[in-house]
Amino acid sequence: MAPRLKLRDIAFFERPVQFARPFRFGAITINATPQLFLRVEIEVEGRGVAIGASAELLVPKWFDKRPELSPAQTIDGLRRSLEIARGLYLARTGYQTAFDLQASCIGAQIATCAKKNIPPLAAAYGPAEIDKAILDALLRAVETSFFDGMAANIAGIDARLCPDLSENDIRTFLAGRVPLQRVAIRHTVGLDGVVEGEGGVADPRENAGARYFKLKLSGDPVADAARLVRIGKELDTLGRDYRVTLDANEQYADLAALQALMDRLDHDAALRPIATRLLYVEQPMPRDVTRQSALGALAARDFIIDEADDSYDAFAAARALGYRGISSKSCKGLYKSIVNATRVAKWSAEGGRFFITGEDLTCQAGLAVQQDLALGAFIGVTHAERNGHHYVDGFGDAPSAEAQAFAAAHPDLYADAGQGIRLSIHDGDLLTGSLNTVGFATSVHPDWSALRPLEQLNSLWEQSA
Repeated sequence: MAPRLKLRDIAFFERPVQFARPFRFGAITINATPQLFLRVEIEVEGRGVAIGASAELLVPKWFDKRPELSPAQTIDGLRRSLEIARGLYLARTGYQTAFDLQASCIGAQIATCAKKNIPPLAAAYGPAEIDKAILDALLRAVETSFFDGMAANIAGIDARLCPDLSENDIRTFLAGRVPLQRVAIRHTVGLDGVVEGEGGVADPRENAGARYFKLKLSGDPVADAARLVRIGKELDTLGRDYRVTLDANEQYADLAALQALMDRLDHDAALRPIATRLLYVEQPMPRDVTRQSALGALAARDFIIDEADDSYDAFAAARALGYRGISSKSCKGLYKSIVNATRVAKWSAEGGRFFITGEDLTCQAGLAVQQDLALGAFIGVTHAERNGHHYVDGFGDAPSAEAQAFAAAHPDLYADAGQGIRLSIHDGDLLTGSLNTVGFATSVHPDWSALRPLEQLNSLWEQSA
């Protein structure tokens, strides 16, 4: 039986993060954004008190892309999501399992956020971050690792939020996991990314030896096709096999626009380097359009949802529309990732072809990368987008002692090649060995004294809400 716990405290902190290069996706370019840090204190029945932690960027204009909101207002929406979730979680004063907390609070979280004009994807951010920190504390209290703890279902995950699955489906999936020892990085080429020459997609100093590339799309099939031709020419100079994925971040207005791009990929010889190596297309249309639009003949290619993944039943609904895949992101909820990975295993065993991917939007070196990487390695994600090594210079503005502590505890993940401590890429892969430690994939926590409290909501967001 899963151990029971009760929450004693939840505290939020943040730290500014400056990007080493602009990151343009969808309709926004990011040069800096805060990183959230979360610390919880729990009491585990029969085990005493433990502290857990999690971290994630507060990314503007991804969880909530509504044009009437400024980037700062969408960040404040995430802060409000955290505060609402904190109140709901702390109101549960009795002993219960870690998953009990998620399952008993998520409905009220979505409903309360809706009243505050916060959409479901942003609403889920608060519980997602709290759940990770609770799990870290729980694993420390029982002195086991994420991989061993999850295989034994230490969180007590059941089927109450996914009636299409049985509890046996979930238990069988968890017990059978063999975590990957290596996870390949997928190098992101943002819409402002350099294509040719120094600093371009084929520059090894930029792509870190990646064999997988994630190419952002603008929503204009003509412009996107022309840019993909250029990228394909560069990637063909790598001298190694490679694969690509495409990500439109909801920028394709409808099926007709998406069909125009797919027609070019199918028939334009200049696009053959991309078309023949394309694994899947990620979230091409706005989430609301996605839910109303069956892919039809387009489903001959593999499509996944990401921003449209804002509920426990989103994947089942997308499957009915022709989607075969879904992204795992710890910022959307680690338990939902496990439920969706269970679906992939079950549906594929029944004769279908379904998959789960690793798409990192919000993970920086330290807690965030390690926890998301461990989740992906556990559920079988063989390659994952890793923006942390590319868009931010190492540990960014973290104190050097904090970066050194993470590097000392996880020497297979970090190295200093003379320019500060950064993620260590081994032939295009991240290694997961040191993540098999007591706690949620980390032996150390950040320097809490070097963090500032989570900012208060600004008046502009309050007025819009």
